[in-house]
Amino acid sequence: MKTTDTSAAAARPDVPACVINAAVYDNSGKLRDISLDEISDVLADDDGSFVWVGVYEPGDKVLDKLQEEFDLHDLAIEDARNAHQRPKLEAYGDCLFIVVNTAQVVDERIRYGETHAFLGPRYLVTVRHGASLSYAPVRARVEREPELLELGPSYALYAVLDAVVDNYLPIVDEFKQTLLALEKDIFTEDFRRGTMVRLYDLKRELTYMRLAVTPLQDVLSQLVRSPSALLAPEVRLYFRDVLDHSVRSNETIDALRDMLGTALGVNQALVTLSQGEVVKRLAGWAALLAAPTLVTSWYGMNFRHMPELGGRYSYPILIGALALGCFGLYRYLKKVRWL
Repeated sequence: MKTTDTSAAAARPDVPACVINAAVYDNSGKLRDISLDEISDVLADDDGSFVWVGVYEPGDKVLDKLQEEFDLHDLAIEDARNAHQRPKLEAYGDCLFIVVNTAQVVDERIRYGETHAFLGPRYLVTVRHGASLSYAPVRARVEREPELLELGPSYALYAVLDAVVDNYLPIVDEFKQTLLALEKDIFTEDFRRGTMVRLYDLKRELTYMRLAVTPLQDVLSQLVRSPSALLAPEVRLYFRDVLDHSVRSNETIDALRDMLGTALGVNQALVTLSQGEVVKRLAGWAALLAAPTLVTSWYGMNFRHMPELGGRYSYPILIGALALGCFGLYRYLKKVRWL
């Protein structure tokens, strides 16, 4: 699924369509947009600037070009090409390779994607695959904070990771609101199959999201503790803040999964209890019908010498006795709540 981005290719025909952003930054902000061929020339000038390139689902030619311009490791490029990686942090010489999972709500379902980031001394390359919101607001935010650009590309990496984690929070909050609405349906008197289906779907979505959020904590913890010179010491505090947000999201997901498990159990128990009540009522009415059925079955037999057949008031007495017995049984069943 394609996301909406303002591609650099729209402004420069020499830039591939998958390249969303390719620009040079220094401590004063964004200097200019560049093409992929200019990257190595910019990096050759040691003027304190850094290059930030953002691509979305690039082809092999673009990845090969990025590898050539930034001198990226073959294994890292292979991972970025396949785009089926778990969240991780790996070091390749003077480059850090970070993989995180992204999440986006599409057609009321959560779709997952990946962002692969290459962090070097003077560059940051972000490669997005699958469902992912645009990082254009992230770039705009960084460009509004030129004093923080002095921290270099590691601050831009923080901004990207912060956007990824912050995007988890509204999805988790939406799960919470959905669960609160479903709890009301659980305790209604009527059994609703749709409620069970929605509870199961919600738990499945939370499980998938937990698989995306939980490993990210290890990546962020490594960034906070990493001795790499690629990470400015001041930026570690920002990574710690992102880690706190990630832990909060993960704890909320765990709590919601526990609540959903309880809700599924309660719903099943209520359904069983409701079925038991129906069976009790059916048994009560069967008992009421059993007494007259038993007596009338006696008198329906084809015998000549049966008790009370010759009595004048036999049938009225029998009917009265049956009515009195049924009424007493009815009162008793009402008292024990079987009717």
